[in-house]
Amino acid sequence: RAKAGEWSRHRGGLSRRSNNRIDPLLPDSRSRRFDDAPALETTQLKLRGQAPKALRWTRLESRYESHKECVESLLDVLKANDVAYSCVNRVELDRQHLADVDLMIAVGGDGTVLSAAHFLDHGTIPLLGINSDPISEEDKLVKKKKGDERRSHGALCAVTALDMKDKVPQVLFGGGKLGARARIRCVVKSTFSETRLVPALNDLLVANPSPAAVSRFRMGWLKDVDPGTRSPLRDGGGSGLTPAGRVASSFSEPQILPRSSYGTITRFGGVPYDVRDSLNAWSSGMWVSTGTGSSAAIRAAGGKDMDVRSPDLQYLIREHMIENSPNEEEVKNLDNGMLKKGEHLHLRWNSQKGRVFIDGSHLMHHLELGDELLIDSEAPPLALYSRWD
Repeated sequence: RAKAGEWSRHRGGLSRRSNNRIDPLLPDSRSRRFDDAPALETTQLKLRGQAPKALRWTRLESRYESHKECVESLLDVLKANDVAYSCVNRVELDRQHLADVDLMIAVGGDGTVLSAAHFLDHGTIPLLGINSDPISEEDKLVKKKKGDERRSHGALCAVTALDMKDKVPQVLFGGGKLGARARIRCVVKSTFSETRLVPALNDLLVANPSPAAVSRFRMGWLKDVDPGTRSPLRDGGGSGLTPAGRVASSFSEPQILPRSSYGTITRFGGVPYDVRDSLNAWSSGMWVSTGTGSSAAIRAAGGKDMDVRSPDLQYLIREHMIENSPNEEEVKNLDNGMLKKGEHLHLRWNSQKGRVFIDGSHLMHHLELGDELLIDSEAPPLALYSRWD
């Protein structure tokens, strides 16, 4: 926990109530202090080749000053409303800071909001994002890339540094637009362990760690079963095949065998499921997004826009290799679809190495050959403030 006025390079924060007072734990600055790094030191780093050659130092300093000014203005607002506060560095933020917390405030950009949301597992603490360095109206009018294109879009931030003095007091006194956002639950089952990943607010990317390598996995849907019953072997064989089941059955003849002899039963958390409508995929990985994240990477990859309030999820297989499939059109139609609330997506990882990237590249989980994933929307929703007039 940092004192007011201390600055470090990361962001993230929260607030708590103590003696009927809101005590926001605010983030520190996103970058190091420039008055601690004189121009001579910067020049020496460049000469040694230790400084990024493409880094625009003037822009970085400008962004730092904007963020610092935003935090200082926020502290002034809290003081004016008789609110006690303290600061927490994003990398130092821990779940122990969440005791008796009523509000989390993340100052920075979308990345800061996503990072802060990962600590709100139960979804009982509301989150307010403040964009400390928003894109100006002048930058929006510039057609050529002369502005700082690395500024955050602030899609997850309800407040900006420009309107913070008016809107933050509204939130402190019970106003603002607070809504529930669906999140992704992902459970990874390995040989000797089962890991529940932190809820994802935007999206998951399941892929090979090398973008040039093929991501091989088997995708299917999990259905609740009675482990004592005996039924068709695979993919809903016998009758009532779904489109995915018909595609899968075209690769092999369905057989009527006891499940116990083939192993179609898989378990997560001790609960048995039957894997139905399975399909082998050779691709560049798979996106899974919420309504909140549907306007981000998955849309750029060819996905569809969704309502941010939707409880459903969307999946998209990236660059699916289907040229040798006997039913190319049917397989292609399965590349992008919806995972309705109550449905469970199942993946079996068939490559030597893999990764699950959670809301970007900073947080990931390693996969090994044979690992299984359960993906659905059963994670507790996040209470997030949205923009309001």
